[in-house]
Amino acid sequence: MADNTDLIENYLGYLRSVRRVSGKTLTAYRADLRDFTDFCANREIAPALASTADLRLFIGDMSLERKAAVSVNRALSSLRGFFRYLVRFGLRLDNPSEPLRNLKKESRLPAFLWEREMADFAELPEKEGILWPLRDKAIIMAMYSAGLRISELCSLKPGSLEKGCSRARITGKGGKERYVFFSDEGRKALAAYLPARAARIKAEKPVDALFVNKRGGALSVEGVRWIIGVYSKHSKLPKNVHPHALRHSFATHLVNSGCDIRIVQELMGHASLSTTQRYTHVNMEKLKAVYHKAHPHS
Repeated sequence: MADNTDLIENYLGYLRSVRRVSGKTLTAYRADLRDFTDFCANREIAPALASTADLRLFIGDMSLERKAAVSVNRALSSLRGFFRYLVRFGLRLDNPSEPLRNLKKESRLPAFLWEREMADFAELPEKEGILWPLRDKAIIMAMYSAGLRISELCSLKPGSLEKGCSRARITGKGGKERYVFFSDEGRKALAAYLPARAARIKAEKPVDALFVNKRGGALSVEGVRWIIGVYSKHSKLPKNVHPHALRHSFATHLVNSGCDIRIVQELMGHASLSTTQRYTHVNMEKLKAVYHKAHPHS
């Protein structure tokens, strides 16, 4: 059997080339498996030969360090994948991670803006006149009206836009493609931004990204976070607005308007319906708030 470093690198290479997982996921899995390798080294055992009891001790150590449930569960996912890989390619007969179960995560409602708050936030680029209003309005409206992840927004190209900026074909998590649709306001914001974008692009350094910075370079994920953060500070909303809150607002508003949950799932690009069902909880919270405000005996 290859040494542990080679096995882990081979597994990560398999994820990258065969499973086509994202760079972000690879980085997370590498960190988890490095921590597991360090744990095994302290116990003088080979990671590939670890038992279920060893894995339980590793997870127990993470819990003692007060690691969040989401971090522990991600480590479990990394270990499950690694040992499935070993079994699949005949490098181990059994999978010691099979008996392990995820920790229960604290149920939290996603951060979002109500319709009036979202409308006010979308008007900030024009009202404040800071940064690049045409681009920033298009960013906000594209993320909100299509429910885009920040990575999906940054991967958009001018050629991704179809039907007069009313829709786009994107590649989401797991390399899954889907169509997203822009509202009339979103379509108008994108159409107004495109000529301004073209004026920023330098002939000697053509860029294929739809959203660019003022120097004409592709706008990064960190750049989009910074832009939304600037407008969040300028808003008078009693909450911190981040890019994912715009996506959450999109889903929340659809569910609150009576949109079928499976349609919302498709538009959001969720692999599991349970992920989308979080937004029905938001709707229930709104109903409860209205009830307690209106009922005379509540």
